[in-house]
Amino acid sequence: MGGQKIFLTGASSGIGLATAKALLARGHQVWGTARDAGRVPSLNDLHAITLDLSDPGSIRDGFEEGLRQAGSFDVVINNAGSGHFGAAESLSIDEIRSQFQTLVFGHIDLCFRGLAAMRQQERGLIINVTSLAAELPVPYMAAYNAAKAAMASFTMSMQFELSGSNIRLLDLQPADINTGFNDAVLRNGPADPRIERVWRVVDRNMKKAPKPELVGKWLAELIERTDPRPRVIVGDFFQSKVAPLLNQLLPQRVRVWGLKKYYGI
Repeated sequence: MGGQKIFLTGASSGIGLATAKALLARGHQVWGTARDAGRVPSLNDLHAITLDLSDPGSIRDGFEEGLRQAGSFDVVINNAGSGHFGAAESLSIDEIRSQFQTLVFGHIDLCFRGLAAMRQQERGLIINVTSLAAELPVPYMAAYNAAKAAMASFTMSMQFELSGSNIRLLDLQPADINTGFNDAVLRNGPADPRIERVWRVVDRNMKKAPKPELVGKWLAELIERTDPRPRVIVGDFFQSKVAPLLNQLLPQRVRVWGLKKYYGI
């Protein structure tokens, strides 16, 4: 199915930009958002939209402007996000609230807006890009892990409710992907040897991870499938296949022990 109209958040870099390029290469049109629309590359059929997930008014205005330009959307991809790194107890309630606004409430807002528009045409696809961290939490990223888990659970709940309709909802969970995500992560709290040890593991894994083009390729293929899986994990073989299987089979005590060993704490 070529020539679909797609609304994509976080299109200026990383997974979002790689996805936009993969979609354009297949003949689709993309309305790509960024907090600063000027950071979205100037490419044929890539329409830049200003949208800040921390601002409900910006979410409303950005989606409405994209819908006005496109007329309708076949696909909405919730991809944009941000992270933090530091001890959970050093997080303020405002910092936790900010993570949930960006990674949960903003995405739900766009889900509802996309769903309302798709109800009129009685078809459509919404893809929420959550994270493998929803299933396998990363130490010292408590608010991020919790927000991604909340969005994954919300997505699954909506999948039940949309069954039988021509509107589908998918959860795509990237594992470690080599983007600039770590460069933009907010480091909070005092320095601590344990935290720094985990950070070195997280940063090493990120640098060794697959490029964002892998996720872009998956997303471009998923929107063209007639019956895609409701949840897809994308990453290297160990993180996308082995780790989730072990997480399902092993008891909680063993899972916690294994993750502590993995991160050196």
